[in-house]
Amino acid sequence: MNADPPTSAPGVLIGRSALLDDLRPVLDRRPAVVVITGEAGVGKSRLVRELLTRIPPSGAVTLVARCQESVAPFPFAPLVEALSLSRPRQADLTPLTGALRGLLPDLADLLPPAPPPADDPRAERHRVLRALRALTASLGRAVLVVEDLQWADESTCAFLRTVVSDPPPHLGLVLTARSHTAPHTDAEGGDGLPFPLRPPAQVTVAEVHVLPLSMAETGALAAGLLGVRAVPEEFADRLHRWTGGLPYVVEEVLRWPDAAVCSTGTAGMPEPPLPASVRRVVVERLRRLPSDARRVVAAAAVLGDPTPVHLLGAVAGLGERETRSALAAALKEGVVRAAGGTYAFPYELARRATYEAVAEPERPVLHLRAARALTRHTGPLPLVRIAGHYRSAGHHTHAVRCLEAAADRAAAGGDAGTATDRYLDALRGGPSAVVRDRLALKLARVALNARTGPQVPAALRQVLGQHSLGPGPSGEIRLLLGLLLRNQSGSGLEALEEIARAVPDLLAVSTGQAARALSIIAIPSLKGWPIGEHRRLLAEADRLLPRVDEEELRSAVLANRATALALMGDPSAWQAVADLPAAITGEGAARVHANLAGAAIALGHPERARAFQARAWEAVRTNHAPYLEAFVETTDMLAVFTGGRWKGLLERAERAEAQYQDVPDFHAEALLVCGLLRLHTKGQTDVARRLLERAVRTTALDTGIVLTSAAAAAVRIHLAADRPAQAVQAMEGALHQVRRTGAWVWASALAPPAVQALVRDGRDTEAHRLVAELAGGIADRDAPAARAAVLTCRALLGATSGPQAGTGGSDALYAAAADAWAALERPYEAAYVREAWGLRLLAAGAAGGRTVLHEAITAYQDIDAVWDVLRCQRGLREHGQVTVRRPGALGYGDHLSPRERAVARLASLGLSNREIARELVLSHRTVEHHVARALRKLGLSSRTEIGSQLGL
Repeated sequence: MNADPPTSAPGVLIGRSALLDDLRPVLDRRPAVVVITGEAGVGKSRLVRELLTRIPPSGAVTLVARCQESVAPFPFAPLVEALSLSRPRQADLTPLTGALRGLLPDLADLLPPAPPPADDPRAERHRVLRALRALTASLGRAVLVVEDLQWADESTCAFLRTVVSDPPPHLGLVLTARSHTAPHTDAEGGDGLPFPLRPPAQVTVAEVHVLPLSMAETGALAAGLLGVRAVPEEFADRLHRWTGGLPYVVEEVLRWPDAAVCSTGTAGMPEPPLPASVRRVVVERLRRLPSDARRVVAAAAVLGDPTPVHLLGAVAGLGERETRSALAAALKEGVVRAAGGTYAFPYELARRATYEAVAEPERPVLHLRAARALTRHTGPLPLVRIAGHYRSAGHHTHAVRCLEAAADRAAAGGDAGTATDRYLDALRGGPSAVVRDRLALKLARVALNARTGPQVPAALRQVLGQHSLGPGPSGEIRLLLGLLLRNQSGSGLEALEEIARAVPDLLAVSTGQAARALSIIAIPSLKGWPIGEHRRLLAEADRLLPRVDEEELRSAVLANRATALALMGDPSAWQAVADLPAAITGEGAARVHANLAGAAIALGHPERARAFQARAWEAVRTNHAPYLEAFVETTDMLAVFTGGRWKGLLERAERAEAQYQDVPDFHAEALLVCGLLRLHTKGQTDVARRLLERAVRTTALDTGIVLTSAAAAAVRIHLAADRPAQAVQAMEGALHQVRRTGAWVWASALAPPAVQALVRDGRDTEAHRLVAELAGGIADRDAPAARAAVLTCRALLGATSGPQAGTGGSDALYAAAADAWAALERPYEAAYVREAWGLRLLAAGAAGGRTVLHEAITAYQDIDAVWDVLRCQRGLREHGQVTVRRPGALGYGDHLSPRERAVARLASLGLSNREIARELVLSHRTVEHHVARALRKLGLSSRTEIGSQLGL
């Protein structure tokens, strides 16, 4: 039986072009011999087929002989099969070929008469060999392919030796053989060839060893077979590990119905089912192995990873000598590969097929041997591997012990993510109650600095539900669970309530832990409790603080206290920061300084924000804590955006958005920055609104940035499109949260556009009330940004209640507001004030309006705020001011420009030119020109045809 995989179906040929380019010229220089080796499934037959298609067909004869694995092969069987299909010309046949009448009955009508039989069998055999060579020569310019030489019978090998040593002048001979390494054709029995290859000097010879595909080539083959442009790198990598880059195995795996879905790169990609054809191939090879080799191969399948000889022998129960002999047999059959002193399967599916071939009762025995052998490993113990073997052997207690030790080791090394995964694995192993409670506490402590999914809170809740914990561990786990919910799961109020429930338990055992819990829930947020409640909780923590003796807990309470005061805009916050103990280092330092940097950004303290952020980066770089790295990165992005340093920030924010989707608040901040930059630097209002809406939905608690900034941007979009009523609606949700919590120090981004919206919607009284609330809410607070916002709002209100536009009083308010924002290093807000100022002057017909508006345009251009520049230019046009376009604009020829495409897309949705002008902040006439140009370039006569032309 032939145990090689069947010839794969014609499909995409990947990674073989160079080989084909090298081999074709060889067959053009006859006589020629081409030897192609490679392991089973690597694509030797496919390569030969492609090679034959590249040979000029004129007058050429192509014969293909395939050797078959057989216990008692028929002499010359593959040659008889191939030559029987030939039709040589009788005139070209020598009398000697008559000796083939008995061997080739299909050609009897063409062959000369048979000579008398020879007396000596050896002479008869020699005559048949010479006759076969003569028949081959009579075919003229022919190509003879003999595949799978590893199974060639002795007579076929003798014929090939004869032909190679004295080839017909016009013959091209192509030989393929299974081989796992490059061929050695200079010795009898060389790898893959059953005879030495020693052609005369005039014969052109090429020897190629076909290697498995690389990871990239495997991905390209998968894309071709699935009919897609490309597959994700993650999928290509996993497919390569499953298949070893063997094209045949790749094709078999991709017959799996879910392959197309998994090729999208989705997380948690399942292992493919083992193809039956792959199983058959592997099992046939195993059957050819001697008993000891099968034992060693079974040990390798159980161990999985590349393994040295001594470990394979220990699991197989063999000595070193027997193990090496067994490995030699397995290597010869291609069951395993050698690499750097270790042995492993050529691909993961081969290992799986071998493992499945191990008898079910035998597997636990081998796993137990593997676990015990690995515990004698020198150097750091592979604890996770050992745990897996103990688990498969049914020794669950030992498995849990190893997983806990692995988690402890990771935690001690600062790898919170790995430690979290290992503690979770241990909890899933069904530990005893005592061990379970200990693991839960360790898990809760380490998970804070990892970026975890919902499985950690679920595991902690399950342990809490067992009611086996004492007050101390129960309170601490509940506290840490609340922190996880607060920081990572998006459960804002639920998190605060969970921590509050922990306080009574903690008070019973540890004043320090109780004070820490109180100080945590004292930190305010827009989705949390009213500021007054947070102040009360902070006072409770302050009351307990003198009784806290533990330095670590005292430091934590003081850090949280400083954070809470800073976020509230309390003037005493900076003294609290100065009083922080030097003992706060490492992860604690990264956390508190990132919190303080965020507070300083929101309040309007740029110098303090830079100092805090620098210390946060310094701390996080010395500690591998993914959660804190994400914390510091998103805080830094907010600082960069607020400071108007927008170049390259969108790409950075988009990377963060993709990377931090498992931590809601960080994800929300990345979405916010993406949305704001898409709006201001690209003018993509629809995209921006979607991103900002996602940010609002995603944020868990929000300490003063996301809700208000997203609402402010939405208000500006509606105002630019002359939709004041919708602008008022867009601000109401965030404004409600500000009023509910009393967190007016965080309203600096929202208040000015909210006042504009109310005024333009004819709600002057509400606008005045909002400004009064804002001013009253920050009266005793240290909030420079909110004070600049008050100045801005009062300047904006001048149009309805203040002095006439253009007078000194109104100008002074605008100038003071612009200067205040500039002093806070907020270039966007400063430009926004100048824009409003300039438009007000132009509307009143006062002098200086054009100049002020051009100052705003310059300021916007400095930070690449393209959308805002266009809005200002439209304002100039609406007041009769001509704007001059800068020279050197990019030409797009017959292709739509980005602006033309945006206009065309909105037109295809049924929007009128006036509605498009409002949406994109363009003049009505400009939209008309863009629509006309788009129709001309697309060759259309009606805007109703645009959608189908653009594929919308």
